[in-house]
Amino acid sequence: MLWYFGATEWKRSAAWMLAGMIVTAVVVFAIKLTVRRRRPAGEWGGIYRRTDPHSFPSGHAARAIMLASCALALAPLWFGWVLLVWAPLVMLARVSMGVHYLSDVVAGALLGSGIGLVILWAIPRVSIPF
Repeated sequence: MLWYFGATEWKRSAAWMLAGMIVTAVVVFAIKLTVRRRRPAGEWGGIYRRTDPHSFPSGHAARAIMLASCALALAPLWFGWVLLVWAPLVMLARVSMGVHYLSDVVAGALLGSGIGLVILWAIPRVSIPF
């Protein structure tokens, strides 16, 4: 929606965030197929248990943190802060629903922040302060 309805700068930011989502999904999927850690036992989240039985790392956590880190640099500050508050809530929800272990979401968050930094590094006009 940002790309379709937004101004030129929003379209550029949305395109980079979409690229980050795709990269994150591919990396998470590759790690899940390598590690093959089963989800915690439980009844809730049946669709996840059938379509994606592996829990490590959390793709939701990785994508949420990647989007938040990119938004802090690519979008208006208010939008970055909204996503920065939203991302840990996504992580908490995944654990409290019983579809991930705490280590799954922590690993997903670390992975997502790393991919976010790589995305920001790849953009010519964005400078990372370190």
